[in-house]
Amino acid sequence: MSVPTASAKSSTLAASADSTPVAVEPMNLKIPITGVVVLLLQGLMAMSAHGSTTFDLSASSDLFQIGNLELNARLVILVAAGIVAAATTVALSRARRRGRIPTWVTVLLGLGFVITFLAWAGAGRHGVIPLVTILSSALGLSVPLVYGSLAGIIGERSGTINIAIEGQLLGGAFLGAVVASACTNPWAGLLAAPVAGVLVALLLALFGLRYRVNQIVVGVVLNVLVSGLTGFLFSTFLSSSPSLNRALRLPALAVPILSRIPLVGPVLFRQTILVYLMYVAVAVLSYMLFRSRWGLRLRACGEHPKAADTVGIKVLRTRVANLALAGALAGLGGAFFTVGSGLSFENDMTAGNGYIALAAMILGAWRPLGSLGAALLFGFATSVAQTLPVIGSSVSPDIISMIPYIVTILAVAGFVGKVRAPAAEGVPYP
Repeated sequence: MSVPTASAKSSTLAASADSTPVAVEPMNLKIPITGVVVLLLQGLMAMSAHGSTTFDLSASSDLFQIGNLELNARLVILVAAGIVAAATTVALSRARRRGRIPTWVTVLLGLGFVITFLAWAGAGRHGVIPLVTILSSALGLSVPLVYGSLAGIIGERSGTINIAIEGQLLGGAFLGAVVASACTNPWAGLLAAPVAGVLVALLLALFGLRYRVNQIVVGVVLNVLVSGLTGFLFSTFLSSSPSLNRALRLPALAVPILSRIPLVGPVLFRQTILVYLMYVAVAVLSYMLFRSRWGLRLRACGEHPKAADTVGIKVLRTRVANLALAGALAGLGGAFFTVGSGLSFENDMTAGNGYIALAAMILGAWRPLGSLGAALLFGFATSVAQTLPVIGSSVSPDIISMIPYIVTILAVAGFVGKVRAPAAEGVPYP
């Protein structure tokens, strides 16, 4: 009986390894398919566009006036279609090689569609597309979404599902308006708004972390509770005491010189303190979350709480503290609806922005910069929906009102790609 040698065994193992089928990673075709859809829409818009579109690119306080820019609508659409076609080709090439599709490809697809839509909507109209107004409004409308998505990132990165962002925004808007009216000072309302968000967050921590109630259920219940409580107080006390619900607004703070740069200045550097605090919050959180000891501990509690516990991290304390911080950020975002916009409080005035903030968080892959981009996308859609009827667009107002929600669905379904939530989110510990 012959005994197989070592070389024979190795050759047999090599042959079996060669015959083993290798799993091939599927192509990520979401972005290329999205590009094809955008190209089809651009083709339809190009065929129906007639005349020219006028864009207003300046504000009265700019260093120099650019003036209105009148362009042939069909030519603008065709140029934008060329940009989208090039971006789609790059995305398809990367997808076929199973490579990562660059972020700038997605940005070009979005910009191409936005330019096409604005050129088509204003084609042959007597009105002017106020680009500065649209962009400024988009940035302002994205403020509560950015604060809400940052609150969601901090909560979920530490292991807590924060569905109660809607309630935290609404509580911040209510308390900000009441305190500002009582003190006749919008700055007092700005300081009070985070308190309401923290209170809602502590209730979520009490039931979701301490008593281990399902965190999604607790979040939804808290949203309903805050909605009912603020609605009751609004219909009883605020309606009978208008002095406690006045329209006070934070002043716009213009950055010298920068605020007078055409197009960019009025949009970025002539805003309220809420917008500047948003810039700081995104920058600080982007650094601290991934490059600091605090961020490492926070993410450890959301990914592997047992391992974090073994190295001495107090998981429950860390989660509660970060959930309170998240509530403060969400409450600050709620102040935008009242003292940030110069409006008095109205029943359910947040109008579901907390849930859209959650969608922005997911679209941004639980990263501050990504969530900022997603929130700006949603804010821009809302701004366009509010502006186009003013210029006499033929698009139905009902369809325009649906734009933010359609963009939300398409963005979350088509642009997210491969994202992974924190492994231990929603899992109580210990």
